[in-house]
Amino acid sequence: MARNPKATHDFHVLDTMEAGLVLTGTEVKSLRRRGASIKEAFARVSRGEIWVEKLNITPYEQGNRYNHDPIRARKLLLHRREIEKLIGAVERDGLALIPLELYFLRGRAKLLLALAKGKKAHDKREDLKRREADREVARAMAWRGRK
Repeated sequence: MARNPKATHDFHVLDTMEAGLVLTGTEVKSLRRRGASIKEAFARVSRGEIWVEKLNITPYEQGNRYNHDPIRARKLLLHRREIEKLIGAVERDGLALIPLELYFLRGRAKLLLALAKGKKAHDKREDLKRREADREVARAMAWRGRK
């Protein structure tokens, strides 16, 4: 439903985990219509729970007074061990929790959450150079295969 392509550009992804979301009825209907954006979203730890902030789910058109706040904080559903692992990594190592993808799995809304470390400017430039070099190699191999 929604992806965050900029996340891999700005962060080194160290680990990923799948988390459920606590949603209201109109939020689910809006998600099914692909009305979500996770570009500015991030997750935080609060009182032993993981919450996702700035996850924008557009209001449902037919929701009238039952509609939700589009950018409210939403609780993530994880097992206790997963939460403890994330809390330890965030507090001890200074890592960030970044949403990568929002999707449905067997009728349930899921968020792919990444434990990530921020990239420096030179790391981003290296990645761009490597990606361009890979493209050039693939282009040359494709051209060679045509002759």
